[in-house]
Amino acid sequence: MTVMERVEVRDALHIWAGLKGGDDAKAWVEEHLAASRAEIAELLKVQAARTVENTLAPYDRACWHLRMAGSQSGVMFMVHPLAEVRDAAQELSQVIGAEGVALSLNREVYQALAAVDVSGEDAATKYYMERVLLGYRLSGVDKDEPTRERIRALADRMTELSMTFSRTVQDDVRKIRVEDVEELRGLPQDYLARHGVKEIGGKLEAEGPVELTTDPPEMMPVMSYAASPQLRRKIYLAYNDRGYPANKEVLLELLTEREEMATLLGFRSWADLATVDQMMGSAENMRKFLNEVEAAARETAQREFAELEAFVREHNPGALPLTLSDARYWEEQFRRTRYDFDSQSVRPYFPYELVEAGVLATAGKLFGVRFVRVVDVAVWGEGVKAFDVVDALIADGDVVGRIYLDMHPREGKSKWFSECSLVGGVLGRQLPEASLVCNFPQPKKDSEDPANGDKGLMQYSDVVTYFHEFGHLMHEVLGGRQRWAGQSGIATEGDFVEVPSQMLEEFFEDEDLVRTFAKHYETGEPLPRDVFARMVRASAHGRALSTLTQVMYATYSLDTHDKKATELDLDTLLRAGYDRFSRYEFVDGNRMYAAFTHLVGYTSNYYTYLYDKVMALEFFAEFDQENLIEGPVAMRYRREVLEPGGSKPARELVQAFLGREVSMSALKGWIGKEFEEEQLTANG
Repeated sequence: MTVMERVEVRDALHIWAGLKGGDDAKAWVEEHLAASRAEIAELLKVQAARTVENTLAPYDRACWHLRMAGSQSGVMFMVHPLAEVRDAAQELSQVIGAEGVALSLNREVYQALAAVDVSGEDAATKYYMERVLLGYRLSGVDKDEPTRERIRALADRMTELSMTFSRTVQDDVRKIRVEDVEELRGLPQDYLARHGVKEIGGKLEAEGPVELTTDPPEMMPVMSYAASPQLRRKIYLAYNDRGYPANKEVLLELLTEREEMATLLGFRSWADLATVDQMMGSAENMRKFLNEVEAAARETAQREFAELEAFVREHNPGALPLTLSDARYWEEQFRRTRYDFDSQSVRPYFPYELVEAGVLATAGKLFGVRFVRVVDVAVWGEGVKAFDVVDALIADGDVVGRIYLDMHPREGKSKWFSECSLVGGVLGRQLPEASLVCNFPQPKKDSEDPANGDKGLMQYSDVVTYFHEFGHLMHEVLGGRQRWAGQSGIATEGDFVEVPSQMLEEFFEDEDLVRTFAKHYETGEPLPRDVFARMVRASAHGRALSTLTQVMYATYSLDTHDKKATELDLDTLLRAGYDRFSRYEFVDGNRMYAAFTHLVGYTSNYYTYLYDKVMALEFFAEFDQENLIEGPVAMRYRREVLEPGGSKPARELVQAFLGREVSMSALKGWIGKEFEEEQLTANG
């Protein structure tokens, strides 16, 4: 059975799930690499005139095999429970990366592709060829042999450094011992119970030593609810210290290599190289955009912080000045008083299992699909769920893809929240498959009392994140049925990929939708309408401050890739960024750059989140706010934004859906929503 045939037997795909070591993984990857090389060999053997069928088609199949090997190695590096398999996946990712670089520098392949006449082809094929040839030119294929060899060496080293950086963060789970159990005062009861802590006679008592970790379900509640500033600072610094000191040197070397690569390719900086084929176009355009967002948020941010500071001065002047480790806690306290909203109060309405069912139901209605649980398929970890995605718009709906939900922390697993492609879809040949890799609270049954146990109660911000990641997943699946593998799934320009995810976040503010699944884990009662209204209003406060934080991250990513590496002081630059964009005082010892994995993945282009937020808000405004899910706009969005995948330039997708260019107006309205509503109320 050939690799292609075996992969098309979908249930046999994840041989990774049963691996006990790295040898089988290496053999599986080598089969894909061999298949890719065979396609390229066939392409180069052609003596006749170059055509789409004899040149572009085998090239696309070769890239599909590389994507298969690369995507699954990458995901197993993030999620596999066995360290030996993760080690093998890391090593294989470097091998696959080297194979991809070799193909991108193969001048014979480039010349063969350039010789194909696509003038009579459809628009998608023309666009695909345009992007492929641009990619070759940006890889340095037209440079002399010594330069190409240096590019190859740099690319291989950059892959190695990137994997090392990510692995260091993934494996570096810091632990914080709680010396005084009273430091846990303010945390939710289920959190305390999970750590063996009870309140007896007004005092907190622990069954034994209490140890917290920097895993998100452990860390985030402390930052929001723990009354102890000392505990908040300790876990804040531990979280932001992950990867340090090793990753500081790794990052500096990676930035040096990227700078040399950009220079060899004729660019002023890596930031210019990384944006030339994006919607943004250049580092200069990026800086202008970030300045515009800063200007849009600055005044409202000053007002937000002034209100918060006045609140703290009234209630606990000793807590001033506010530091970055205080931010979440005092924002929570402010919202409790100002809006009569305690975010702990809604957690009982968001047990994990109900949220999962609610997100699936919402996405199903919105996108016209059904999710059918598949229980007889191999998965790579306990608790991972598989679902077939069925097109509900057809009477006997076709399966259009498969998704996997890997949603809870475990040892050795990536600590971030992300969507990952597993199998690239190809129209008529292969269905797309993708996974969510997240770290939400995990429900746990009580063996002595099955009716009780830990329900995995989520914060409302967790639910927003779930919606966000599911937006990516739907883009991957619904966009995964293209003629060309290289255009399937999330294959748009890199600075459009966050639009579908951020657009779906906005649906969380629809009361009727949320109440379909936000039900109390004990009583089954839906989230009260007045509580929902206060939750939405409270969540609007602080948007300008959080927007400026995003500008800070984006500016840091830009500056580290737009300045000379020899002149970079990562700590000084970080401090300067916080001092410029944040109203909170910097906490000495914050070295978040050592765990900022977006510097590896997005490189200079973290601006994508803000850039795409602008488009996402404009997209959401097109929906009928009285009939979000079932109105005609939902299907138009599926057809015009998601289903094209990467078969059209992103600007065409925007124009098709909006009928115009985007503006900053929706972002400004979103940032200032709370104060606008306050003014309307004051005016009667």
